[in-house]
Amino acid sequence: MKVLLTGGAGFMGSNMVRYLLNKRQDIELVNVDKLTYAGNLDNLKDVTGHPHYSFVKADIADREAMERVFKKFHPDVVINYAAETHVDRSISRPFDFAMTDVIGTLTLLESSRASGVTKFVQISTDEVYGSIEDGEWNESTPFDPSSPYSASKASGDHLVHAYWKTYGFPGIVTHSCNFFGPYQYPEKLIPLFITNLLEKKKIPVYGDGAQVREWIFVSDHCAAIESILDRGVAGESYNIGTGNRITNLELTKKLLATLDATDDSIEYVKDRPGHDRRYALDATKLKSTLGWKPIVSIDDGLRSTVQWYRDHEAWWHKIKSGEYLAYYKEQYHG
Repeated sequence: MKVLLTGGAGFMGSNMVRYLLNKRQDIELVNVDKLTYAGNLDNLKDVTGHPHYSFVKADIADREAMERVFKKFHPDVVINYAAETHVDRSISRPFDFAMTDVIGTLTLLESSRASGVTKFVQISTDEVYGSIEDGEWNESTPFDPSSPYSASKASGDHLVHAYWKTYGFPGIVTHSCNFFGPYQYPEKLIPLFITNLLEKKKIPVYGDGAQVREWIFVSDHCAAIESILDRGVAGESYNIGTGNRITNLELTKKLLATLDATDDSIEYVKDRPGHDRRYALDATKLKSTLGWKPIVSIDDGLRSTVQWYRDHEAWWHKIKSGEYLAYYKEQYHG
């Protein structure tokens, strides 16, 4: 099976690249990544040279580039991880999000349809549903996005569904809770807080910190996508949730305890615009129909993640110091 995976130099994509190549002997994998600030080829050093792996630097919103990729590799399956994902950044740079998350998804859909792809898996977020005071979202819950990020992801998801209804295109949409684990770019809450604490810096908590989020460790998400890749039904959506829900402040306290830091490290800052209060996913459909279930608890996942950042200081220090960004801008964008 030939798999074209987009965004495979970022956090989630690189973990999925590694997961598939380590676990599956039946896959030839093509990784397409634009190499923006969060796309890091250092994430893929251990698979470079793998006989079933190829890398192509390309923008999924570039129609001609995508046509060339599909003509060269003729993938059977597409997994679309490529996305602008940081909510704060979407507030200041909304056009970047619309270009990648909407136009990029549309371009991939068109190239996939022309090429006869047999399955297209869209990686999306629970943020498309908005905020929920109590209860859980299921796959029939209407979208109610609150930020340019979630609105752009919702738009891409609607396109996938529309291609199924219009063309019978074999698209599947996944909505996941918050990911965490190794190789996550340190603009996100968990890696930012871990690396700041390792550097003896303050950690910024928005508002009162009572926002509730649901968390999934990266290996559990990879396993969920594999189950959808193998047994997911075209035209369907699947929520990927764990039930591991805690407030941002509770999560912060767990990290403080793991890193032997005190509450003095917390700096409460002004809440961001459109900040959703609570997320909660019902993942019954994925569990009951495809047999997936999460394995890693939030506490075990946090301990593992903290240890990874302890052991890979050179990786994240290069990013936070600006050295990585300057290097890749010169090598791949200059």
